[in-house]
Amino acid sequence: MSNPLIGVAYHWLGGLASASFYVPYRGVRRWSWEIFWLTGGIFSWAIAPWFFASVQTNDLIGVMLATPYETIGWCVVFGMLWGLGGLTYGLTMRYLGLSLGMAVVLGLCTVFGTLIPPLFAGDFAAKLLNTASGNIVLLGLIVTLAGIVIVAVAGAKKDAALSPAQKAASITEFNFRKGIAVAIFSGIMSACFAFGLAAGEPVKVLSAAAGTGSLWTGLPVLCLVMLGGLMTNAIWCAVLIVRNRSAGQWLGRVEKEARPPLLANFALCAVAGTAWYFQFFFYTMGESQMGQFGFSSWTLHMASIIIFGTLWGFAFSEWRDATRRIRAMVWGGIGLLVLATGIIGYGNSVAA
Repeated sequence: MSNPLIGVAYHWLGGLASASFYVPYRGVRRWSWEIFWLTGGIFSWAIAPWFFASVQTNDLIGVMLATPYETIGWCVVFGMLWGLGGLTYGLTMRYLGLSLGMAVVLGLCTVFGTLIPPLFAGDFAAKLLNTASGNIVLLGLIVTLAGIVIVAVAGAKKDAALSPAQKAASITEFNFRKGIAVAIFSGIMSACFAFGLAAGEPVKVLSAAAGTGSLWTGLPVLCLVMLGGLMTNAIWCAVLIVRNRSAGQWLGRVEKEARPPLLANFALCAVAGTAWYFQFFFYTMGESQMGQFGFSSWTLHMASIIIFGTLWGFAFSEWRDATRRIRAMVWGGIGLLVLATGIIGYGNSVAA
């Protein structure tokens, strides 16, 4: 039986994991971006999904073998498209920082990932317009978008007010134009993860039929979607590794620099990659508790990521030189996002 309030709590845990995953990467030393991104990604897209799915799923191999090829294909394809979003998501963090980068990427991701699935399924009106609970959830979606816009506008105002030296002091590779372009692409592509999960519904049915508990039926779907993400990211990172001749960094070979701290770098990448996976681990748990408004899980997930991502931005002094008015605007946006999660959770509980 679903419990939307517990579902909201799971989504907040997933948001915390997602907002925090890039923090360990900041401690990686003397490794190129493609090296630490692919190292962490192997944990995100290959090791963690299959490990946790094998632990929590009854007869995982049997479920996978029984899954129609068409379902597997769509999950992997959407995973590959999401992989493009995840790939450029990392670049967005480099160019815009945690808070502004997340606001822009996840704002677009929220709109596409939440609204397109019910529109595609043809039940948008039935779920959101024709019932009181649906109207409450729709209100929560609107409040979420308002909060995201406010945080993004605050980030843009902060950028306009800072000198190049101030921007570089908090974000070493800050580049607003390049970052915004990458963020827009990333936000649109990242929404494909929601489509991949929707395409994987038959897998969840098979998993439940095999005796897997309702909290864990979504884990096999993650294996398929993240396989697509691994393919996209591995190809791009391989191109960069060949171009930059950086493969030797895995063995500690760096020209004209001190030897990289290999043990620490591998450990940090493992933590970062596993944290990246845990956002979806908790996402599937939260979605299982949201009842007929499971698609609103995407909004809750995105909102919680922005909340915690902005808090990390303050922790790393990305808002240090912003005016008091701009900081107040940020906190106002965060307040709306917190309010929105409560509204959506309440709407789901009314339906339940």
